[in-house]
Amino acid sequence: MLHILSNMKPRDRWLALVCLLLVCGQVYFDLRLPDYTAEITVLISSEVTELSEYYSAGAKMLGCALCSAVMTVIVGYFAARIASDFSFDVRAKLFNKVSALGAGEIKKFSTASLITRTTNDITQIQMLIAMGLQMMLRAPIMAVWAIIKIVGKSWQLSVVVAAAVVIVVTSMIILLAVMIPKFRIVQKQVDGVNRITQENLNGIRVVRAFNAEKYQEEKFDDANTSLMKTQLFTGRGMAILSPIMMFVQSCVSVGIYYVGARLINNINVPLNGTVSEMMLAVSDRATMLGEVVSFSSYALYVIMSFVMLLMIFMMLPRAQVSASRINEVIDCDIAVQEGQETKASETGTVEFKDVSFRYPDASEDCLKHISFTAKKGETVAFIGATGSGKSTLAGLVARLYDATSGKVLVDGKEVSGYSFETLYNKIGYIPQKATLFADTVEGNISFGKSAQKVTTDDVERALDIAQASDFVHAMDDGLQSHISQSGSNVSGGQKQRLAIARTIARKPEILIFDDSFSALDYKTDRVLRQRIKTDLKGTTCLIVAQRIGTIRHADRIVVLDNGAVAGIGTHEELMKNCEVYKQIALSQLSADELAANA
Repeated sequence: MLHILSNMKPRDRWLALVCLLLVCGQVYFDLRLPDYTAEITVLISSEVTELSEYYSAGAKMLGCALCSAVMTVIVGYFAARIASDFSFDVRAKLFNKVSALGAGEIKKFSTASLITRTTNDITQIQMLIAMGLQMMLRAPIMAVWAIIKIVGKSWQLSVVVAAAVVIVVTSMIILLAVMIPKFRIVQKQVDGVNRITQENLNGIRVVRAFNAEKYQEEKFDDANTSLMKTQLFTGRGMAILSPIMMFVQSCVSVGIYYVGARLINNINVPLNGTVSEMMLAVSDRATMLGEVVSFSSYALYVIMSFVMLLMIFMMLPRAQVSASRINEVIDCDIAVQEGQETKASETGTVEFKDVSFRYPDASEDCLKHISFTAKKGETVAFIGATGSGKSTLAGLVARLYDATSGKVLVDGKEVSGYSFETLYNKIGYIPQKATLFADTVEGNISFGKSAQKVTTDDVERALDIAQASDFVHAMDDGLQSHISQSGSNVSGGQKQRLAIARTIARKPEILIFDDSFSALDYKTDRVLRQRIKTDLKGTTCLIVAQRIGTIRHADRIVVLDNGAVAGIGTHEELMKNCEVYKQIALSQLSADELAANA
């Protein structure tokens, strides 16, 4: 928690100091009210009091109340400002950190958990800061100041207040001991509810296709019921607090007035004494009555201070859990660090030199001693069984991960040496799952920052090469047609073609297709590859694919088997020399089809 608060802006720290000073002033004026109440009580008991004295004491009370109210409003405004500024900064920092996490780090956190941390967890801290600057500062100052005011006035009355404080503190300790573990559970249960909701929304078609609505409802109901029960438990615990505090306050008031009445009664008025002695005794009784009234007010201030502290302590554990969850993301070490290199001696080349890679916490390498070279303008394809490491190999070029051993070179220099902007201006990466954003078609194609500004002509050219022009111009608004979040209003093949067009529009030196033709029909696949070959001459292409038809005309094909290279060569060479490739080819096409295609 302190680690997060240490990132507060200097301006907000100054505002927090101003809040502290204003709270001190607020407490001062609040604690002056019982003094004036005692003064008015004494004046009422006096027989020779002028009316102006009542007005004077009342005006002072009104002035103190107004000053306290004004300061309360200012503190509330500053507290809300500090809390909102702080949550804004932390949310931005958390979002930027998530954006900077590599593929290896992002797997440590679920999407549902990251959403909860960015929203609910930050809200918990914001609430604590907003309430804390008003109550956490006010409560201890008021408690200490009120205790100082009542100490020495009457030990009998002090015993009553001390007993009430003991009851309140004991109740606080018991409640905190019971509640803190529950607060730690709540945030994890919120993650679970978010995860199930997200899964249901993402897979709504599958759910309906398999008539699994009831199953999903029961699954959500279990998670939601668990969250509800935990929150009911914490809510009931908080509800118990209110009657306990009201009971203690009432007992304190009764106790103080009872003890006060005994003390007043012990002051004897000598009926047979002189007039001055009788007047002095009456004056002492009036003074004691005023002290009892003021003591009662001070005692309530002390009790209320502990109540405010308890409210903060009830919020603190949940905020502490939220802060820990936020720090887990912010303090997460990023394995892929940015280099400084911005220039290279070559153009459009990719080379693997004895590259091996192992995922974090894996028992063995998933890529083993990979070596090959892709020269400028060449098309190098990768094929192999599922899980053979094809996508991982493509990810090493795009620097989603760093190689465990060996070197991955782009344009003659290691990818780890480039700045991110330089590297991603050189390469265009189309992942397996095409991702579109809630924007227009043109906005999606011109998305991001590239070495050259993407113009409307570039967008049209990219759509034409990617075989997407026909369906885009068939839309009502053409390039300005709206694409829904995640591209839900276009088909899988259309989504994939738009993703390819987005990458082509950037005019990279190297294109990486990570199984990016899987949703395309054979004709579109063939025409698209032909257009890339003719319209993007000089562009190096790395293609990860499952279909022989997609990669058979590549300049070189790398066959992977359990993370190792089983063969490198052209289609014809591999059909003769690589049994793994031959088996893959024959599993997709018959010998006659292969011969006919050749």
